[in-house]
Amino acid sequence: MLTYHQAPEEDFDSDAPTYVPVGYAQDGFIHTTGPLGRVSAVANKHCSHDPRPYVLITVDLDRLTVPWRYDVAGEDYPHVYGPLNREAVVAVRSMPRAADGTFLPVDQAG
Repeated sequence: MLTYHQAPEEDFDSDAPTYVPVGYAQDGFIHTTGPLGRVSAVANKHCSHDPRPYVLITVDLDRLTVPWRYDVAGEDYPHVYGPLNREAVVAVRSMPRAADGTFLPVDQAG
């Protein structure tokens, strides 16, 4: 099952064996968004104030070596409780933005 995590491009090292976002120490988990169609809305709500280029990390939950769960039943936002292992990261791509910094919808094929 796939889920998605957005991160500043400079914070994600595709060659590293694991990835832990800056906010992990405070939150205790990695935020992800289940449906690809909701990614831009989530990014605009939480990250639009940050003008840096962002990447979208596609995570295969079945390949994780750490626990994950939906903390609220019926939500579309699985939480990952540990570092993302390299094998679980199945794709990384740039997140498109409008001139005003708003994140644009992510192409399904993209």
